[in-house]
Amino acid sequence: MIQRLFTIVLLSAGLAGAAVAAPSVSNAWIRAMPGALPAGGYFTLANPGPKPVTLIAAQSPACGSLMLHMTHTMGGMTHMMPVDKVDVPAGGSFEFKPGSYHLMCMEPKALKPGTTVPVTLKFADGTSLTASFAVKNATGK
Repeated sequence: MIQRLFTIVLLSAGLAGAAVAAPSVSNAWIRAMPGALPAGGYFTLANPGPKPVTLIAAQSPACGSLMLHMTHTMGGMTHMMPVDKVDVPAGGSFEFKPGSYHLMCMEPKALKPGTTVPVTLKFADGTSLTASFAVKNATGK
């Protein structure tokens, strides 16, 4: 009986630890641009877990498509290019910010400053995380 109780306690502790170790999103916002111009999404992805996590995709009903992107300067020219994945180290975080890594919202739908839109992040291990992104104007306010 004591051994069984001990096993239940250990399993419960393991499950509680797994819940705490899930990735989280903070400072999430998306920049609404005039007309049908693509919009950029920015946030910090924290990984408190003991293993690295790999972000592989994103989607939102507010975008026709939503891609992982990075801004790259080569030969004095700035380009935006898609990326296949973003690795976040164990116990670390990764910041998506203007002029760097970001989400690229193509064919934005109803992005109105002052509202929020859901964005679902998908990870290589098959898990996903949905967060609310504040919609801000072209100046980031």
